[in-house]
Amino acid sequence: MISFLQTYSQQLASTLQHQIKPKKMNKIALVTGGSRGLGKDMALSLAKKNIDVILTYNNNQTDAEEVVKTIEASGQKAVALKLDVGDIKSFESFLGQVSEVLQSKWQTSTFDFLINNAGIGGTVPIANMTEEIFDNFVNIHFKGVYFLTQKSLLMMNDGGAIIFLSSGTTRFCLPGYSVYSSLKSAVENFTKYVAKEYGNRGIRSNIVAPGPIETDFNGAAIRNNPQMKGFLSSQTALGRVGYADDIGSVVAFLCTEDAKWINGQRIEVSGGINL
Repeated sequence: MISFLQTYSQQLASTLQHQIKPKKMNKIALVTGGSRGLGKDMALSLAKKNIDVILTYNNNQTDAEEVVKTIEASGQKAVALKLDVGDIKSFESFLGQVSEVLQSKWQTSTFDFLINNAGIGGTVPIANMTEEIFDNFVNIHFKGVYFLTQKSLLMMNDGGAIIFLSSGTTRFCLPGYSVYSSLKSAVENFTKYVAKEYGNRGIRSNIVAPGPIETDFNGAAIRNNPQMKGFLSSQTALGRVGYADDIGSVVAFLCTEDAKWINGQRIEVSGGINL
């Protein structure tokens, strides 16, 4: 009888311990500009890695909600929030909304990955550049990225990662990209500083530099111009331009344990253009 009671007690204790063991929570990524193009594919690729997603949009709420539906249909959680990455003064309010959805949907106060993807295109020769256009590019592509990263780091878990987006044009020059490419070069440098200053928290910082991609970016310049598409394809070792899923899968990889020793790096994903 004593032996039976001891065995039963041990089994009951084991069962209770199993029942109260907290469920492992999915990692959460914040993707700016996740309603379309590269950002959309990043969000979908992250979901395929069992990472939940908070994605932002500026004007395309309907598209953003469709991305959310697709992610949730796959079994992951997702939320879409409005954000203008060029409006730095709105960041406190935006991150307050992030905090609210983290509590309501995930019962937590922190997230794991920040993907600084949102941006604008524009081919503007030096002679045609205005101070207004210049300032808008600075706010969206560097100042906004800098301060959203700074503020987001306060809400990020140790051991997470930040992914920045650059461009192949920081390595080679295209007429009309003087401001865009210069700002992307600034972000490349900032990436290394984030890696250096936050490495003690186990937070990795890397930057992905796409080559020419056929999306609606910059007025769908590549998609709508067969001559340009043909020329860029001819300059690429793999003989084609890129597609959104060529980039999203790399960003998702950088948020996994398989990339745990990659830090402070510029990773060009261009199919080998201008080698």
